[in-house]
Amino acid sequence: PYHVLRINKMLSCAGADRLQTGMRGAFGKAHGTAARVKIGQIILSIRTREQFSETATEALRRAKFKFAGRQLVLTSHKWGFTHCVKEDFKERMENKTLLYDGSFSKNARRHGVIS
Repeated sequence: PYHVLRINKMLSCAGADRLQTGMRGAFGKAHGTAARVKIGQIILSIRTREQFSETATEALRRAKFKFAGRQLVLTSHKWGFTHCVKEDFKERMENKTLLYDGSFSKNARRHGVIS
């Protein structure tokens, strides 16, 4: 998921014409890596409590200047990393139609285990 950046070093001082080979063997040495990101792909995500949402939004706003292109800072309407909307989450947990599954959640099955 990343791209290797390469550099073909060229000398630019007096007498450098005897050392350079031009484009012969110009594959270059590895110089660094760059991430391959598609349009609309999520680059960073933060999960935090509601009281720290302003601070997290400001942190992402400052971080987006470190990336090339136009970045958007969005606040999700979902509860943590779950697929459930914030308003429905507590209600579904009380009704036991939603179950904890580590950091995520999953829908409760209506059927029991076959015994």
